[in-house]
Amino acid sequence: MEIASTYNTFTLTIENSVAHLQFSRPDKLNSMNLDFWREFPAAIAALSMADDLRVLVISAQGPHFCAGMDLDVFQSPDNFPMGKDKARVSEAMRRFVMQLQQVFTDLEQLRVPVLTAIQGGCIGGALDLIAASDMRYCTADAFFTIKEVELGITADLGSLQRLPSILPQGIVRELAYTGRNFSAAEAEKFGLVNQVFETHEAMLDGVLQIASQIAAHSPLAVTGSKEMLNYSRDHGVDDSLKYMATWQAGMLCLEETMTILQAKKQREAPELKPLRKVTGLFDN
Repeated sequence: MEIASTYNTFTLTIENSVAHLQFSRPDKLNSMNLDFWREFPAAIAALSMADDLRVLVISAQGPHFCAGMDLDVFQSPDNFPMGKDKARVSEAMRRFVMQLQQVFTDLEQLRVPVLTAIQGGCIGGALDLIAASDMRYCTADAFFTIKEVELGITADLGSLQRLPSILPQGIVRELAYTGRNFSAAEAEKFGLVNQVFETHEAMLDGVLQIASQIAAHSPLAVTGSKEMLNYSRDHGVDDSLKYMATWQAGMLCLEETMTILQAKKQREAPELKPLRKVTGLFDN
């Protein structure tokens, strides 16, 4: 699968094994319109099949990261299952929501780390998105909102499922029940973000530097770390240790370890092989 060069809702560049996806509709607060829901999963699917990709950074142009779901999506009846047969409409609606959920699950399961850089508002669906990332960074003016409750909707794309493993239960419940803004200072205090930067420019520089540090390490070791951390979050310690042992038995590459040690002795950067390219079933 090839990575498209142009998109309507974001730009995507890849340099030195670091992909940078930047939302590019600042006049619309980078809201998630229909084009976004078509383009974003396609881009993530393409990135998941790339061989020398080692990190993905997601940021945004303009004063706000993302205002969540574009209201046009809600206001168009063609986008939602309709009809008099309630059972079949409900089944279709459930499937529709699960398709939307899968977009952020695919982001979470991307085999490389995902770093999000957030300024201004991170609202509704945008919070679902960043909750599925590995690390989050923001500017001092950033704020986070589970906005759905104000619209008479229960947040349904992952915030309520992922945030309790990041934030204290009481904080998540307060945000979900009140819909209030959660400040950058609070986000740093309670661990939603790793670091707060004073300016957008400083944040992008800092996040891209962290991405470069990650990209310099063995992609096999990094993807293994992500796999183990995600698995351990959702399983008990005993199961997670057994999975770790099984992974190490099959994935440990001593040849690469020796290459890294030799390079350290010579004070050089090691030449590390990329992960194998992912192809479609039976594709050449």
